[in-house]
Amino acid sequence: MHQHLHQVQAAMSSSSSASDVSSILQPLTIGQLILRNRITMAALTRSRSVPTNVPNDINLEYYVQRARGGTGLIVSEGTLIVQQGTEWQNAPGLWSNEQVLAWKKITDAVHAEGGLIFAQLWHLGRSCHPDAPEQLASGKPVYAPSAVAARGGKFRFLPGEPGFVTPTAIDDPRVQIEEFKQAAIHAREAGFDGVELHGAGGYLVHQFLDSTSNIRTDSWGGSIENRCRFGLEALKELVSIWGNKKVAVKLDPSGGYNDMGMPLQETLDTFRYFITEADKLDLAYISLVRYTPGRDVMYDGKLRNTPHDVLASYRPFIKRSALFLNGGLTPSEAATLVASGQIDAAVFGRLFIGHPDIAKRLERGLPLDAKMDYTRFYGHGPHLSVEEQRRGYSDYSEVTL
Repeated sequence: MHQHLHQVQAAMSSSSSASDVSSILQPLTIGQLILRNRITMAALTRSRSVPTNVPNDINLEYYVQRARGGTGLIVSEGTLIVQQGTEWQNAPGLWSNEQVLAWKKITDAVHAEGGLIFAQLWHLGRSCHPDAPEQLASGKPVYAPSAVAARGGKFRFLPGEPGFVTPTAIDDPRVQIEEFKQAAIHAREAGFDGVELHGAGGYLVHQFLDSTSNIRTDSWGGSIENRCRFGLEALKELVSIWGNKKVAVKLDPSGGYNDMGMPLQETLDTFRYFITEADKLDLAYISLVRYTPGRDVMYDGKLRNTPHDVLASYRPFIKRSALFLNGGLTPSEAATLVASGQIDAAVFGRLFIGHPDIAKRLERGLPLDAKMDYTRFYGHGPHLSVEEQRRGYSDYSEVTL
């Protein structure tokens, strides 16, 4: 992974003129939303909501910087729908009134800078650990579609860096769907412009989709239609709260991460069905993470990913929703894809770590060459001072001319 990060950084180090990337600097209308350009900031888990799981002033500074930098759409870091659903310490949530009020400060500030922001709704499912602080505080076990443990796992802040454990099978998935719905209500109260369902990364929605993690024999497992049911029912509930063109979903068909991945034909059939049905809900966008070699994952000496051309495989099945593409894109590559009509917007992730103002830099032909400190990608706990929390998070320079 680190080799891939350096390749991305190297690709960005040269200056890009405005003419090279003009297509991604054009506005995009999605329903009643007008994105000032086609540059989207991906959800980036940064673990800075110290001392607990409530957004703070450091988070506020971080999001305002990226709104001020001209970003078309900001997608919040993965935002937990319940305390039980995470292994991440200091990741923000949306299950309490305190969190809603804290997020409201951020969304108001983003809007004051002319930006738009979606909340990414997140539940990790089996990718949790029973000894994680929030999991312990919830008093509940690690839940998943089935009692099937993921291989691997690394919990940096737990002694001994333990791996994944066998989860407790969810009894009635409608309980978790209701939790997503309640989080969507809270997101609306917090002033977000919409919500993105996290259906990738080997997390709960993804676990229901994948036949290796979902071995249920009831109406929530087995057939493709049954495995897709959880994510589709969750999307329907989100749309019932937000309406059309305000709900999105992120998908990662090539899998790999957190021990996900099916044979190619099963992958194609599953995601084509899910995307076809999701698109009928008139979503704001469907965000696809493409396969890149740098994201390959090995378990037991075998490749876990399912390499294939994600864009070509699923683009024909998206007819009503916008299509956003994620996965190591360069601005010039993204501009070519937008100009040719293959995608509607590009999603950039790690580039936003060191460049709060990607859009402004591209407009002015300035390089994306920040020296990013990847050791500061994630926070390191509530014991650090404010200045230490800001390091590698909100202390990068911005274009001010």
